[in-house]
Amino acid sequence: MGRDDHKKKHNNYLAQTPKNQKSDGIDVEFSEELADAEDKEAQARSRAADKRAKK
Repeated sequence: MGRDDHKKKHNNYLAQTPKNQKSDGIDVEFSEELADAEDKEAQARSRAADKRAKK
């Protein structure tokens, strides 16, 4: 009873998130209409850095 009841459950697995539902955790709002040249350059640098980091 009591403590022994929970041992009967066989939930010893970890839930796995499908790869297509995973994200990099970055949630940034960006307006293409308000972007200037510096914003676009910064985005290009960010994408390049992300590619290098993921290798």
